[in-house]
Amino acid sequence: MNARTKAPSKSQAPAEKVVRPAAAVDSPVTDSTQTIVAAITAAIIEHRLAPGAKLTEQKIAAIYGVSRTIVRQALFQLARDHLVTLEPARGAFVAQPSVEEAKQVFAVRRVLEQHLVEAFCEQATAADFRALRAHLKQEQAVVSRVDVTGRTRLLGDFHVLMAQRIGQHVLAQILSELISRCALITLMYQSSRAAQHSSDEHVALLKALEARNVPKAKALMEAHLLATESSLLYHPRTSSTDLAQALTAAA
Repeated sequence: MNARTKAPSKSQAPAEKVVRPAAAVDSPVTDSTQTIVAAITAAIIEHRLAPGAKLTEQKIAAIYGVSRTIVRQALFQLARDHLVTLEPARGAFVAQPSVEEAKQVFAVRRVLEQHLVEAFCEQATAADFRALRAHLKQEQAVVSRVDVTGRTRLLGDFHVLMAQRIGQHVLAQILSELISRCALITLMYQSSRAAQHSSDEHVALLKALEARNVPKAKALMEAHLLATESSLLYHPRTSSTDLAQALTAAA
């Protein structure tokens, strides 16, 4: 076991906030761009913006009081992350992952998260397990009150938090990007009922991790991701959520 020393704390926060990757902020323009990127990403992850939704530069610029140039920078970044599609003469749209893309995304996640399970079992400290348990309490709370927005965000953040807690920051960034794409995939193809089981599967996984049972934890992670993928119906759904409402809902 690779023991790591962490500074002790007198109190434990309810759950560690998952910090999603963002470019360095070094100017007002960059700050505004990242604000828009973060808002659109959150709206997608939390299922407030549906696949295929039109992202009108002028409307976004008006919402945030910035120029269309800044909005365009944000949309280019989101396109690079495969969350937005830019179409000549038509503009920007929330991406609509194909069935084949969905399968590939889950295949990549299965490979990466097998490594994550091994590394977590080897490196995690008592504080890391406390952070995951606190996160699971939040998950279960939002699931019990059928908070679809909060549930979607927290279920994905559980995986990113695992990587962050053991210092696997590159893996955390890659998983964060893949999970954002998974949010689009599940919005298009997953039934609401199927999504309810993910938190219970996280609980079982955490028990195996705490026991340092690598084979069982890997099997549970594999089953968890396969169950999510097998619940995809591959019949796209749409939403008529207004752009301004979607981007300002969280605030």
